[in-house]
Amino acid sequence: MTVFAQPGSGARFDWGPAGAAELARVCSVLVVVDVLSFSTAVDIAVTRGMRVHPFPWSDQARAYADRMGAAVAVGRSQVTPASPWSLSPHALLKAPVVADLVLPSPNGATICSAAASTGVPVVAASLRNAPAVARWLHEHGHGTPSQPAGVIAAGELWPDGALRPCVEDLLGAATVLDGLSALGAPLSVEAAITLAALAAVRNVAAAVRRCVSGQELIGRGFAEDVALAVESGVSNTVPVLSNGVFVAA
Repeated sequence: MTVFAQPGSGARFDWGPAGAAELARVCSVLVVVDVLSFSTAVDIAVTRGMRVHPFPWSDQARAYADRMGAAVAVGRSQVTPASPWSLSPHALLKAPVVADLVLPSPNGATICSAAASTGVPVVAASLRNAPAVARWLHEHGHGTPSQPAGVIAAGELWPDGALRPCVEDLLGAATVLDGLSALGAPLSVEAAITLAALAAVRNVAAAVRRCVSGQELIGRGFAEDVALAVESGVSNTVPVLSNGVFVAA
């Protein structure tokens, strides 16, 4: 075990695809946090009874959905009456319920798809369901040095494809870690520093609305998505990736 695996701790934290790949080697479960908007969209879709298939952001998503006999989510600006499902949580809240939905995204879905191939259980967490996720992890024995939970902030991407650490995923991951810590999970230094960031924020919802990602979505006309994403602790759904599909635990 390398030092990058944060050995000896029950709750560990890292960023993006590389961090997920590192912690997947040593953790008993991965929690992927992509607040704006993959994890929030998964929570809403699974709560409504849909099975969600995460898929990397590419032109192949529709062909994959056709092979699976599933609906496919389109880009936010591409929603039509014929294709009402998208990465927009607000759109998913209003769209018809389908049995299976392929949900592509450049960050959260890509990380989840890659993590699924490792065989490690993957949970989608957001501000909406973070307390429920922490409870589920504890009830299933995760969060100890022998069965550590790896919490991954998905982050955003710069135009050149480089990872952009972002406020919303930092706070979402910290909310999961806060719940684990309250239930006795020993934190790595990285997780503890993340939790300290949460403690320094007086109003999480306001911080997410005012951060770069929140302002970007609001400026594009998707304020409803941000409003849904900042509703903390309103969902008891714990979406767990099973055989490549998110279902309610």
